[in-house]
Amino acid sequence: MNKKPFYRVLYIQVIFAILLGIALGYFFPNIGLSCKPLGDGFIKIVKMIIAPVIFLTVVIGIAGMSDMKKVGSVVVKSMVYFFVFSTFALIIGLLIGNIVRPGEGLILHSTNMQLNDVAIYVKQAQQSSIVDFFMNIIPDTALSPMVNGNILQILFISIIFGISVSSIGEKGKPLLEFLQNLAIPVFKMIDILMRLAPIGAFGAMAFTINRYGIGSMENLIVLIVTFYLTSLFFTVGILGIVAKYNGFSIFKLMNYIKSEILLVLGTSFSEAALPLLMEKMERAGCQKSVVGLVIPIGYSFNLSGTNIYMTLCALFVAQISQVHLSLSQQLTLLFVAVLSSKGAAGVTGAGFVTLAATLSVIPTIPIGGMAFILGIDRIMSECRSVTNVIGNACASLVVARWEKALDVQEMNKAFKVIS
Repeated sequence: MNKKPFYRVLYIQVIFAILLGIALGYFFPNIGLSCKPLGDGFIKIVKMIIAPVIFLTVVIGIAGMSDMKKVGSVVVKSMVYFFVFSTFALIIGLLIGNIVRPGEGLILHSTNMQLNDVAIYVKQAQQSSIVDFFMNIIPDTALSPMVNGNILQILFISIIFGISVSSIGEKGKPLLEFLQNLAIPVFKMIDILMRLAPIGAFGAMAFTINRYGIGSMENLIVLIVTFYLTSLFFTVGILGIVAKYNGFSIFKLMNYIKSEILLVLGTSFSEAALPLLMEKMERAGCQKSVVGLVIPIGYSFNLSGTNIYMTLCALFVAQISQVHLSLSQQLTLLFVAVLSSKGAAGVTGAGFVTLAATLSVIPTIPIGGMAFILGIDRIMSECRSVTNVIGNACASLVVARWEKALDVQEMNKAFKVIS
C-alpha cells in the first residue's frame, strides 16, 4: 500500500498549523487576534457532527447485540474503571500539590473584571449539583439533545432507542440496516470536515498566543509546569502500567492517536477528537458496540486531566490565599471533587466550573484566588484535554479486553501503521 506524501498526513498538517499559529500570534499580534473565528468555527463544525456520530454508533452497537446483559456489563465495567482512575487522578493532584506547593511565595492579585468572570463560574457551579446533574440527563424532548449537543442526553436517548430496536427482534432489522447504511455517509462527512482541522488549530493557536502571550505566565510558571508534569506522570506512569497489564503499550497508543492529540492540543477542545477517536479505536480492534458506549460515556465520566487540575489548583488557590487546609479539610475537598467532577460533566468550561464547586465547601478561601487562575485556564485546558483523550482511548482498549471484544491482532497491526 502506497503511503501518503508527508505533507498530506493530518498530524503533520496540524503540527505545521500550530507552529505557524504561534509565529503569527507572536510576531503579528493584530492578525493573530483576528484568527479567533477560524478556531471557533472549526469547534462549531465538530459540535455539529458529534450528536449524529454518537447516536448512530451507540444505537447500531446496542441493536446489534443479541444479549442485553452484555450492554449492562460494558456500562458497569466502564463506570467502575472511570470511578477508580478518576479518583486516583484526584488523589495524585492532591499529593503533588502538597509536595511541590506551587502557590507558596506567589502574591494574590486580581482585577474587578476577573472577579466578575469568576462570579459567573461560581454561579454555574452552584447550579451543577448532583441532583441537577441527574435531572439534566433527561432531555425535554426526544430530539432536543440533537439540537443542544448535550452528550449525556444523547447517550440517554441512544441507549434507550438501541435497546428498543434490539428488543423487537426481526422487526427491528430493517431499521438497523438503514442506520448502518446512514452511518457510511456520516463518517465520510467526518473525513471531509476533519481536513479543516489544521485551519482550526492554526486560528486557535494564533489567538491564544496573542491573547496570553508566550511570556504571560511568569508568576504562574511553577503551577503550569507542575500540572503538565503531573499529567505526564499519570499518563505515562499510571496509564502506562494499566496498558502494559492489558497487553499494549501506552506509547504505541499515543503514537497511534497522535493526530487526535495534536488536534486537541491545537484547539484546546477535547470533543474535537471524539469522532475520529471512535473510528480509530474500532480500527484498533475494539468492537463497535464497546467503543460506542465507552468513549462517549468517558467524555463525561473519565476526565483524568480535569481531575488532576481540580485538586492541584484547589491547593494552589489556598496557598496563594495563605489559607492553611487541615487534613480533614483536604479530605473534604477530595470527597466533593469526586462528586462535582461528575456533577458538572458536559458544562462549558467544566474544569473551572468544577473547581468553583469544589472550593465552595471551604468558605475561608477567597474568591480572588480563583481569579488568579482564570488568566491561565486556557493554557491549562490544553493539557487537561489531551490527558482526557488519552485516558479515554486507553479505557476503550481495556474495557474491550475485559469483555473479550478486542481483536489483539488488529490492534497490533494498527499500532504498527503510521496514521
